[in-house]
Amino acid sequence: MNLRSSSRRSTRAIAAAVLAVSMLAAGFTGISSASAASPINVAYLSASSANTWLKASKVQMDKIAKANNIKITEFDAQFKPGEQAKQIQDVIASGKYKALIIASVDGAGIIPSLKDAVAAGLKVGVLNQVVGTKLDTAKPQFSGPSVVVMVPPKVSGERLGKLTLQACKGKTSCKVVFFYGIKGIPLDTAIKEGYDSVIATNPAITIVAEGEGKYLGPDVAQKAMQDILSSTPNFDVIVGPDQAIQGVVLALSDADKLGTAKLIGFGGSKAAINGVKNGTWFADLFGAPGTEGKLLMDAMVKAIKTGKKSGGIDPGTKLPDSGLVTKANVSKFKAEWNG
Repeated sequence: MNLRSSSRRSTRAIAAAVLAVSMLAAGFTGISSASAASPINVAYLSASSANTWLKASKVQMDKIAKANNIKITEFDAQFKPGEQAKQIQDVIASGKYKALIIASVDGAGIIPSLKDAVAAGLKVGVLNQVVGTKLDTAKPQFSGPSVVVMVPPKVSGERLGKLTLQACKGKTSCKVVFFYGIKGIPLDTAIKEGYDSVIATNPAITIVAEGEGKYLGPDVAQKAMQDILSSTPNFDVIVGPDQAIQGVVLALSDADKLGTAKLIGFGGSKAAINGVKNGTWFADLFGAPGTEGKLLMDAMVKAIKTGKKSGGIDPGTKLPDSGLVTKANVSKFKAEWNG
């Protein structure tokens, strides 16, 4: 054995061991630089964290965020007008966010605050809700957003109107109960405008009562429908968001009137798809909140990493039969949320 060679090997081994201990002490554990990097912070301003549609979008957003080392922090506006303007200023002032996603409560009213966010260097994405005055387009309505993902609400209203024309076909008088999600917010105003423009083509159709479901599940709409049954007991069709129609079903069942009116929802929930299949619901206007969340987050990742903008994306353009779900075609649709 060569003692000098052996001595050199021993010296190198000791040095390597010392280096390894030093690296561990300094925090080097062999994790790749990509996985050890701090996550990119993104603020998500939700119209309502309790809204089941937006929850379904968020699930898909979180999946894509996790795969791209992005941390989403959610801010809840609870459908309160003016709340998101304050939240945006808080996001800007914190200095820690690279991007901002908003499902707006305020429509065009939030644009000045979003411009502030863009000026502060944040990438901005608009999800599901109109941010502007045009109700029939998914295109960005100011020069800041990296992406807008939504089905134009006026178009949704027009499609609901078409389903109502089908439900009222052949009737000399067709009385409709119309449920808003939240009366007065930009989304519902746009839906109703589109709806009215279509049903006006059939003079036999009249809206005899209106209600609100608040987009928060069946309870509110159930109570509203009970009140309507007391004041306006005669009607042929009930139209509203899926959550509201679920409440309507409960109220009609309690009054032993389920099946006396044709029910038309909008949202494409599991409750709606199952209702159309079993005949409890006449029809539904399909929606895809999971797809919306995926499209939005994919575009935001691109904006954050490359700076490229994706413009307006209307996920409804690729739906079969323009998203009008009936007994004849319900097998073409798969729900992306429960309702």
